[in-house]
Amino acid sequence: MVPFHRALRAAAATLALLIPIAAMAIEEPKHTVLETSGPFQIRQYQPALMAEVEVTGERSEAANKGFRVLANFIFGNNRVQQKIAMTAPVTQVAEPASTKIAMTAPVTQVPVSDGQSAGEQRWRVAFMMPSQYTMDTLPLPNDPRVKIGTLPGEKRVAVVFDGFSTQANLAKHREMLEQFVKERGLTPVGPYMVAFYNDPFTLPWNRRNEWWVAVSP
Repeated sequence: MVPFHRALRAAAATLALLIPIAAMAIEEPKHTVLETSGPFQIRQYQPALMAEVEVTGERSEAANKGFRVLANFIFGNNRVQQKIAMTAPVTQVAEPASTKIAMTAPVTQVPVSDGQSAGEQRWRVAFMMPSQYTMDTLPLPNDPRVKIGTLPGEKRVAVVFDGFSTQANLAKHREMLEQFVKERGLTPVGPYMVAFYNDPFTLPWNRRNEWWVAVSP
């Protein structure tokens, strides 16, 4: 059993990471809403950079572990490759440094492997990167667990719902999304991804959660 004082320190450290996020103006991935039907939306997304980490464990435990690794990256544990502007002296060189990256919403989570016990389940937890960055200008992570990738421009169907991210709430709305996709005759072309938009202090009826899935046509 984890000693109480260690658990308290861990909780305090997590809160220290989360509190600044609640006060930020949050950028969301750029998209166009093509259709709205009750809690469902069909959206066309633009490509977006993302930082992701693969973690293991029960879903909420994995989300917390992944969040802490990624928050460490965006809060400064990274290397800046200074771009040399056309007007800059030719003697200017790239110097390793660190920078704080703006927080965006949502934080997403997707299972990497199914059919394993909860403690062995693998997940990918991801932050979308601010649109001001490209693959060339985004600071490089110091932590090798953090991978930079691109979420492609694609059509996605989403279901929007409130409440806490309990297993029952997530399962209910994933099933709703699966049924909607089936009824519309759409074909999923990727994994179902759960997205969270709020800090942990937001009341359940004010929370915004979503399930996404890319579809064709």
